Amino acid sequence: MKPSILFAAVLALAFSLTVGDAAFAAPAKCVGVTKTRAKAKTKACKPAPTALARKKAKAKSGSATARLAARGKRAFAWKLPRKKSAPPEEERVELLLDGLGKPILSAGAFYVVNQNTGDVLLEKNARAALPIASITKLMTAMVVLESGADLNETLVIDEGDIDYLKRTHSRLGVGTRLSREEMLQLALMSSENRAASALARHYPGGRAAFVEAMNIKARLGGMGDTRFYDSTGLDPRNISSPRDLARMVMAAARYPLIREFSTTIERHVSIKGKLMRFGNTNGLIKSSDWSISVSKTGYISEAGRCLVMQAWMRGQPMVIVLMDSNGRYMRTVDAQRVRLWLEEHPERVVGIPEQQQG
Repeated sequence: MKPSILFAAVLALAFSLTVGDAAFAAPAKCVGVTKTRAKAKTKACKPAPTALARKKAKAKSGSATARLAARGKRAFAWKLPRKKSAPPEEERVELLLDGLGKPILSAGAFYVVNQNTGDVLLEKNARAALPIASITKLMTAMVVLESGADLNETLVIDEGDIDYLKRTHSRLGVGTRLSREEMLQLALMSSENRAASALARHYPGGRAAFVEAMNIKARLGGMGDTRFYDSTGLDPRNISSPRDLARMVMAAARYPLIREFSTTIERHVSIKGKLMRFGNTNGLIKSSDWSISVSKTGYISEAGRCLVMQAWMRGQPMVIVLMDSNGRYMRTVDAQRVRLWLEEHPERVVGIPEQQQG
């Protein structure tokens, strides 16, 4: 065989081996490929970049969002759903103090008093008459119980109990039949507006007579800053002051059913053949840090977040009134700060004279 022919054969064999090895390498990545109806034209082909090369290229060019923005296209950043934070009654609350060593609270008005001694421990805007929202239902409950009406009597929710003022939701549909006692508990525990409305509507003389009885009881109780216009608290004209609400809490604490119903954690009620769970609107009720004997929350936009309680500390009944707190959980945070402050200053709870302190 001639040398030229042999040389050509060796080159052909080497080329075939190179192509064979390429079949097992990373597939080539072609860029700039355009197609027409007649043919496909490839501008250039190059091997696919390695992972390290891709990482360096990404760092050099920036994020995908930045590249899209650079091209004048709208970029969308996908976000993972945020994890819901636990309410403050399940978290540790930091105690913040002012220059006088008293807790800093978010409430626009508040009043903390030792019911046994009458010592006012904290107060702000104590005489300001403000909307009280569903705190109203404590007075509603007292008027119902003082009427002597049969607690076993069946009451029916009708169209007149629907809230057209604030358009609040209720699971007590029209036609729901519950005993007066069940309506009372749902009004106190779960702040059910239709239940409170039905209680007033079934009062002798109807709603007008019921509201009149509420206002008479307020005047007799020395609540001069207080006015009622309905039994639910949805009407923002229902007003009271922190000092008056403290008196109302003290009065409500004399009724065993109000103490029981307002501090029940939950109750399952059969409504139209379906068992429904109703929970307490005050999350502090289930906290082991608290011993609460009367509780009521309230909220409408005009009133902000409100909370009143009778809570026992070192054997003393402390009445806590928090009005117009901003934020869903701030009334709870405020209550926790009051408790922590009183725990750090037990002499304020038991009323130790200053000369005996320390």
